[in-house]
Amino acid sequence: QLQLAESGGGWVQPGGSLRLSCTSSDFTLNWWAIGWFRQAPGKEREGVSCITINSDSLDYADSVRGRFTVSRGDANDNAVYLQMNSLKPEDTAVYFCAKMTLRSCGNVWRTQSWYDYWGQGTQVTVSS
Repeated sequence: QLQLAESGGGWVQPGGSLRLSCTSSDFTLNWWAIGWFRQAPGKEREGVSCITINSDSLDYADSVRGRFTVSRGDANDNAVYLQMNSLKPEDTAVYFCAKMTLRSCGNVWRTQSWYDYWGQGTQVTVSS
């Protein structure tokens, strides 16, 4: 079964930073658009960010724009990263990466039906 794996979550104080990683040993992430989602307790899963295959288009949820940065590893690094700065308590959630069925994020990346593989998620907790 094809898999994605997230790592890098943890506990951080407000204003702190974390860097999440999304990797796969089963397929090349650089061939597909990759999205990041999060789900807070009692809330629906929401799109956080998306990166196209050539990293020429990045998009973010308004709630994280300017604080989060999505990027890809180099040719030898089959990974997508989510750098999260100036973290707020409302960023607390389980964060997931997912592979789109498309190579471009377009205006549909927030719609979960465009994704075919998901990781298990990594917990991010922001509190003092």
